[in-house]
Amino acid sequence: MCGRYASFRDAEDLADDVAIAELADDVRLLPPSWNVAPTDTVRVVVERPARSDAGPGTGEITRSLRLARWGLVPSWAKDPSGGARMINARAETLLGKPAFARPLALRRCLVPADGYYEWRRLPLPPGAPARASAPRQPYWIHRDGEPVMFAGLYEFWRDRTRADDDPARWLVTATIVTTAASAGLAHIHDRMPVALPAAAWDAWLDPAVGAEQAAGLLAAPLDRFALRPVTSLVSSVRNNAPSLLDSDPAPADADLPR
Repeated sequence: MCGRYASFRDAEDLADDVAIAELADDVRLLPPSWNVAPTDTVRVVVERPARSDAGPGTGEITRSLRLARWGLVPSWAKDPSGGARMINARAETLLGKPAFARPLALRRCLVPADGYYEWRRLPLPPGAPARASAPRQPYWIHRDGEPVMFAGLYEFWRDRTRADDDPARWLVTATIVTTAASAGLAHIHDRMPVALPAAAWDAWLDPAVGAEQAAGLLAAPLDRFALRPVTSLVSSVRNNAPSLLDSDPAPADADLPR
């Protein structure tokens, strides 16, 4: 799974990295985060028709950087409370899951990240009670400063308790697609987010690309990442600073992955 990541690259730099033509006004106000958690507001790259006097959906397709809440809420959900349980979508079952099949066909996005965190479950220490919680070592997983673009899906949910002219009547949410971990990461966790190579970005975002073709792009994610053990400070959402990326001076993992 992917339950925490960091996204601190400047919005203007992201615009250059992904050839973004439009930055939503509120995107510039979102502060950097070294500990993005479920239900946080996150940045997503989308391609949608620009607004046009001719009506919705008639403008030129424009690539833009926008905001969404992390945790997908299907358009047919009665309320948005279930979004926190849908922060990830398994690549293997996208086409068959109603909550994901429609956005896979119509609403795909890139989720910019500078890396993500994963927790390696460690053996119980000698003499520990059998029911004791296994210790875990957090790792910062990244590509040595290169931007990472996770494959994502987004959806619109309408709050029907609000008036038609209320700007807050629409909630935009997103999920990150995951897949089986690569050989270099499987000893940390059995799943990893799908980080798309730059050659796949255009097709993933293109609304003209169908669901099955888009699903095929998920078969060859980036699989080479650097690993760094970090402290348990990242385990609390209250902690959010660049120091979360610092190496753990006394890691609990005696068999540090390389």
